[in-house]
Amino acid sequence: MTITAKDIQTLRHTTGSGMMDAKRALEEAGGDMARAADILREKGIAQVAKRSERVAAEGAIGSYLHQQAGRPVIGVLVELASETDFVAKSEDFRRVANDIAMHIAAARPSWVRSEDVPDTILEKERQLSAAAARNEGKPEQVIDKIVDGRLKKYVEDNVLYEQPFVRTEVYEGTVGDMLRQLAVTMGENISVVRFTRLQVGESAA
Repeated sequence: MTITAKDIQTLRHTTGSGMMDAKRALEEAGGDMARAADILREKGIAQVAKRSERVAAEGAIGSYLHQQAGRPVIGVLVELASETDFVAKSEDFRRVANDIAMHIAAARPSWVRSEDVPDTILEKERQLSAAAARNEGKPEQVIDKIVDGRLKKYVEDNVLYEQPFVRTEVYEGTVGDMLRQLAVTMGENISVVRFTRLQVGESAA
């Protein structure tokens, strides 16, 4: 097995990892690029989980204003938090904050995280999904499974962290995955605190 500098550079580019981390992952994976990326992801997620307990008291406000002829005017502000002012002022951090604001304008999430969705909303969706499944003539024994699937889809559609990031040419994955990768790259706890989406002519919820 020969691991070249090009292999290491490719893995670093796709995962945002350091040179030695990439080299060790490739060695552990026997040169398998996909497996090495998985190893780094697993380790990265573990690191992010530990960082999530640390206070993120710095950050930046991302913004996006959509003005196009014949389309409603949409404005978004999003608060992206970090642990240090150094990271908050970095170009990559501010770019991500603005990218997330643009995503919110397009994808219209209602909540930041899954745990933010009120139980009353989930229960109402469960009841509506069950009623719809029965009206569709689905067998009673499979309705719970159908409802679970539809609730999962509801959360994916309406929760920011669960939504696939709209600019796939920038990042292929969910917004939550993108932020976890940024946290690995920056070495800090990074998270969306809150957001506001305004659309001209649309009443507040």
